[in-house]
Amino acid sequence: MGHRRMARELALHALYSVEMTGDPVDTVLKDVSRWRKYSREALLYATRLTTNVSEHLTECDRLIEETVRHWELSRIALLDRIILRMGICELLLEGDVPSRVAIDEAIELAKKYSTEKSGGFVNGILDTIHKKHMSHVSQEKNKISSETTFT
Repeated sequence: MGHRRMARELALHALYSVEMTGDPVDTVLKDVSRWRKYSREALLYATRLTTNVSEHLTECDRLIEETVRHWELSRIALLDRIILRMGICELLLEGDVPSRVAIDEAIELAKKYSTEKSGGFVNGILDTIHKKHMSHVSQEKNKISSETTFT
C-alpha cells in the first residue's frame, strides 16, 4: 500500500476519533499512528490532511451542504462526512494530487469503511464540487485573459 493511501486511512481514523472524543487532532493523530508502523511520508501527509480538514471544516461543510440540496449535514453518515471533507481538502488545497486521484481515493475509503452505497454518494458529491470549482477557476482565467492585452 502506498504511503498516501496509508496516510488517508490514518487521517480518517484520526478525524473519526476527534469527532467521537472531542480530543485535539494532533493528540488523536499521535495515538492512532501507534496502531501500526507508518512511513515518515505517510505520517507527514496524514498530519497535513488532518490539519487541513480541521482548519477548513466550516468551508468543507458549506460545500457539502450546497451540493446535497434538501439534506441536512447531520443526516449524512459521519464517516461519509469525514471522507467528503478529506476529499474536498485534497481537491482544493493539495496542488500535487490530481483531481481524479483525490476523488478515486475518497471513493475507495467510502467503500472500505462506510456503507454499500457510500462510494457512489461520495463520487457524486466530490465530482460536483470538482466541476463547480474547476468552472470557477476557468472563469477566473478567462476573465484575466480578456483583461490582459499584450503589446
